[in-house]
This record gives sequence, structure tokens and C-alpha cells, in this order.
Amino acid sequence: MRVQGNSIWYLSPLRTESEPSFKVNQSRNEWYDFGLGKGGDIVSLAMRLHGTDSVAYALNAIGSNTPNIKTLSFSFRQRESFDSFEDITVKPLGNAALLQFLAERQIPTSLARQACQEVYYKHNGKPYFAIAFGNEQGGYELRNKYFKGCFAPKAVTAMNNGATSCCLFEGFMDYLSYMVLKQRNSPTPSIIKERDYFILNSTGSTPKLLDRLARYEKIYCYLDNDETGMRTTIDIQQRYGVKVSDQSVHYRGYKDLNDYLCGKRLTRSVELSQPTKQTEPPKKKNRGFRM
Repeated sequence: MRVQGNSIWYLSPLRTESEPSFKVNQSRNEWYDFGLGKGGDIVSLAMRLHGTDSVAYALNAIGSNTPNIKTLSFSFRQRESFDSFEDITVKPLGNAALLQFLAERQIPTSLARQACQEVYYKHNGKPYFAIAFGNEQGGYELRNKYFKGCFAPKAVTAMNNGATSCCLFEGFMDYLSYMVLKQRNSPTPSIIKERDYFILNSTGSTPKLLDRLARYEKIYCYLDNDETGMRTTIDIQQRYGVKVSDQSVHYRGYKDLNDYLCGKRLTRSVELSQPTKQTEPPKKKNRGFRM
């Protein structure tokens, strides 16, 4: 093991090697195996270690501290909870630096203020601020230009319009990106309320959400174009079959819906390392698509 900045390098648990080429980025809670050319979060690692395609099975394995996980000589940094923070103040979104960050992600202020707030807090005596996106259990997802974290409890965010179809997103930035693209394509405000919306805030929330999807006639998945996003979509498809529509084909070649909105394509080497899908050709740059 060796430490290099915010990363720790280990011998790969996925294969035999003599020099560490398995990197864990502690700030992003992500791993990358340079020998395999593959990476992801701890869920995707558990899936590989257990040889499973099921996100639910991997989550149960992590939660049960099964031997394959337990014997690993590394760990991912846990996201902080309310107990780690002091002097927490949540207020309407208005901080200029946060609005600039959202503008760089192509999210207009008027839209962001409808869905987000801002939070000020202290951690280890130092002051911080971030965008705050609430979930249905009272927790918040936190984002600024340099930080990605949360205030526990971690949970799904739901927007219920009484619709017969719904859209699923991994994070709130993708949800906001969808709203931008939808309004470009169909500017009528009532169009937005034709569907319900679920933001997972973590693919680990998927098993808890599955039963709630049963009432919908159509389920549109806007998950990331990576192994975890693909496996999560497959898990939902296995439960609900033809009711599920994988919308990631519309932004193939981009990591997620926000990168599509910003025109930020994956590099060729990263794109080639992504899981193979039967897809339609990618649409032209962020002009909006039929959703």
C-alpha cells in the first residue's frame, strides 16, 4: 500500500499482481484498477468480488460484512453525517459562488432555486457552504465546486404529481439537467407534471424504491453510463420488464445527463472501457431530445 495525495494504492483484490495498481480515491469514494481498466464505487466492486449482476445482492453482501469484503485491506471513506457538523444553517439558494457553479453546469438560477437550498456549516472548526438538495427523510445532498457529500439520513427524493409514469435519476444534477432539456423541447409548464420523479441520491437506494415503482405504467431510467448505472437499470428491468425504458441510450458517449447537457463527452479511452450496450446512435449536442 502507498499513499499519494488523496489516493491510496493497493494490490488489486480482483487479480494477482506484485505492484499496487488498484487506486482508491478517498474524496470521491471511487476505485480504479489500472490492470483491468475498470473502476467504480464500492457497490460495483462488491458486484465484481461476488460475481453478481445484482445491485441488491451486492448491497446485502456489503451490509452483511461477508468474508470477501471483510478481508480487503482497504476501505472507502464514509460520508459525514449531521454528527460531524456544527452550526448548520439552511436557507434559500442565493450564494453567488454556488449559483456560478450551477451556471457552469448549465443549470439556470430560476430552476435551481425551485429545487435546492444552500447550507452553511462548520466541520472541524472550519466554515463551509454548499448547495443543499433535500430528501424525503430530512437529509440533504451537498454539492459545491470542490465537495460532494451529504447530511444523513441518506434517502430518495420523490416528486409526486399523481402521474402514471415516472423518471429515475441518480443525482439531483441529472434531475435538474432533465428539466432544462425538457423545457427546451416542450416549454409548456404543464408538461413537467405529466410524470413523477425519483432521485436516488445513491444507487444503493434502489432496493428500497423498487416496490414503490409497481403502480407505474412506464418507468424511464436516466442513470449514468457506467457499470453501476447499467446494472441498476438491469435490476429494475428484471423486476418490471417492458415497463422500463433505458433512456441512457440518448446520451451514450457522455458520463451522465448533466455532461450531455454541458457537451462534455467521455474521452475515447474512457468510453471504450464502459459496459457494452445495444444503443441508438448518440443524439446531436445538447439540443434536447424526446423524453
